[in-house]
Amino acid sequence: MDLHSIVENIVLAIELVAVGILAVGTGWVLARTALQRVMRRPWEKVFPETREGLGRVLLLGLEVLIAADIIQTVALDLTLQSVGALGIIVLIRTFLSWAIEVETEGHWPWQRAYQARMRAHDAANGLAPDEPGAMP
Repeated sequence: MDLHSIVENIVLAIELVAVGILAVGTGWVLARTALQRVMRRPWEKVFPETREGLGRVLLLGLEVLIAADIIQTVALDLTLQSVGALGIIVLIRTFLSWAIEVETEGHWPWQRAYQARMRAHDAANGLAPDEPGAMP
């Protein structure tokens, strides 16, 4: 078995891990949602948790797929065309990751520290997150 075949098998294994993450993670989130609904938990509380859980599963799956693409391009097909295609794929997946993160977290990834400071400020002042006067 030559190096090319070994790298192809490694990339395939990583892609299978990504598919597994997506399948098992989605199944887990949906099963948890169904169980919570059977237990009569209000949909207004279950829905945001389900959406966040699915978003996290998608983010992790996308990150693993990006890793597989990078390995494949760098180790197997290092041409200007393949690097360009990889760049476009990474840009698209990065945009999708950011969009999913904004949907699940409610802010851009680079705003985490600010959001943490605002939550700490609100907690120190005895404000609940949805209370009037609480920081966004």
